Amino acid sequence: MPKLNTFKSNNRKSRTRVGRGNGSKGTYSGRGLKGQKSRSGGGVPVFFEGGQLPLVKRLPFLRGFKNRFKIQFSLVNLDSVESNFKDGDLVDPNSLNDKGIIRKKTDNVKILGGGDLTKKLDFSVHAASKSAQDKIKKSGSQITFISQDEIVENQEDSKKDQQSDNNS
Repeated sequence: MPKLNTFKSNNRKSRTRVGRGNGSKGTYSGRGLKGQKSRSGGGVPVFFEGGQLPLVKRLPFLRGFKNRFKIQFSLVNLDSVESNFKDGDLVDPNSLNDKGIIRKKTDNVKILGGGDLTKKLDFSVHAASKSAQDKIKKSGSQITFISQDEIVENQEDSKKDQQSDNNS
C-alpha cells in the first residue's frame, strides 16, 4: 500500500526540453510533420471557423448609438400616487422612495397621467406629462418642477453611487 511520503510531488514537475536529440520529443518536438501547426508561430486564431463565414460577419450590424447625456426618468403614474398618499402630502423623490414607488431618492421623477387624481397634493418633481399636469391642476393640487441643474447633479450622484457599489 502506498504511503503519503512515497508519493512523487507533481507541483514541481520539470519542464520537458523538446528538440534536443532523438529521444522523447526529439526530431519534430511533438509537432508531427509539416503543416501550419508545426511552424513557429503557426496555428489558427480561436475564432477561425475553417474558412466558413465568421460568426461576426454573419450577424447584423448594431446600428445607432447610445446617447451618454440622455436624462433618465423614473416614471410614476397618478393612480399609484393616489393610492399611496393622503390629502395634503408632499410628493417628491424622497417620499416616493420611502413608499417604495421608485428605487432611489436620486432618481429623476416624471409623473404620467395614468389613472385619476382626487386628492389635493403638493408635487415637487422633475417633469410631468401634459395630461398629468392637466389632471393635477383639475384636482386643485400644486406642482413645482425641480430645475434642470438638479437633474444633472442627481445623475452624477447616482453614477458615483453605482461606481462605489461596483468597487465594493
